[in-house]
Amino acid sequence: MRVLVTGGGGFVGQAVCRALAARGDQAVAFQRGAGEALAGTGIEIARGDIRDADQLRQAAAGCQAVIHTAGKAGPWGDPAEYEAINVDGTRQVIAACRALGIERLVHTSSPSVVHGGGDIEGGDESLPYPAHFKAAYPETKARAEQDVLAANGATLRTVALRPHLVWGPGDNHLLPRLVERARQGPLKLPGADKLIDTVYIDNAAQAHLDALDALEERPACHGKAYFISNGEPWPQGRIIAALLEAVGVEAEIRPISPRVAQVVGMMAEWWWRRQRLDSEPPVTRWSAEQLSTAHWYDLSAARRDLGYRVDISISEGLRRLGAANGANRESSGTP
Repeated sequence: MRVLVTGGGGFVGQAVCRALAARGDQAVAFQRGAGEALAGTGIEIARGDIRDADQLRQAAAGCQAVIHTAGKAGPWGDPAEYEAINVDGTRQVIAACRALGIERLVHTSSPSVVHGGGDIEGGDESLPYPAHFKAAYPETKARAEQDVLAANGATLRTVALRPHLVWGPGDNHLLPRLVERARQGPLKLPGADKLIDTVYIDNAAQAHLDALDALEERPACHGKAYFISNGEPWPQGRIIAALLEAVGVEAEIRPISPRVAQVVGMMAEWWWRRQRLDSEPPVTRWSAEQLSTAHWYDLSAARRDLGYRVDISISEGLRRLGAANGANRESSGTP
């Protein structure tokens, strides 16, 4: 089967492409960059932007399915850019599927689309979308997810996945942020003891393949969204310290008041807007809210409807992350 993977050069996209290739499918990595990381793997690279209908349709021609991992993440940025990439880009993907007769679409969403501000402990897919969001990322991801699910029908079968805090070797988003913060001084966490879910990269990639197959074999998943994680909630401070330790960074974690974090986030946003700074604030209202609350999920629906299972535990994932970091340090000559 020939599968277009949008965002194929990203962390999740690369892992999905490699997983498809490993089982004998032809992955087409649609990405803006040159794709050096996938060079020599046999994975086809198609350069382009999901906002460009012609580029997208040219890359998707001849494909039987699309896995849409492309998107703009992060707690801060131009709302118009989030809108253009996450919402308009997703609509372009749906339109391309319809124009080319592609029958299966797997969309990478986020659990943040249903996070309304309080603790989520064992939450399932019955959680509603909030009426208001504190950041452009969850708001636009929620709208994109709803568009994908609404597009499900007789000629296009769709499903959305909500992987939570994906990590592992090759992570270019979560871990670099944690490392940067840890090297600047103590990590101040308003919810160090709150339980949170995470998911190891190989498990997240396999979930996308499970969903792709389920669209063909398990009609119960059509037009639905599913939480994806390792199913092992850890206290936030513990998992952050463990991730940093695996990449050779010591972290000092200091608990702070959630109220203080919210105030600091509000003030930081005000200052960054006032000064028109291009950088990202150290904390925002949304990131403070995420760090102050528990968020872990019931995986029963994904296990039942998609056949999802967790093959790599957090402990094993941490071991692999540490081994990969050691190998990277040796190859670069870093002591």
